[in-house]
Amino acid sequence: MSSTPNPRDMRWISSTYSDGQGGNCVQWAPDHARATGEFLVRDSKDPHGPHLTLTREGFAGLVEFAKRHG
Repeated sequence: MSSTPNPRDMRWISSTYSDGQGGNCVQWAPDHARATGEFLVRDSKDPHGPHLTLTREGFAGLVEFAKRHG
């Protein structure tokens, strides 16, 4: 049985919809998504804080929301 990787040890990238000024920045873990199908999302200002685990559909919905309201 394999163990779940620690989210702190993963490669996280900033969303292209983040403002780039250190403000509203959402990050996600693409390698984890490719390997597991789980889309992890976190606030870049709190990298050791909680993260969300989304389905592919949930992540797509978040991206669409960011496009409309970003």
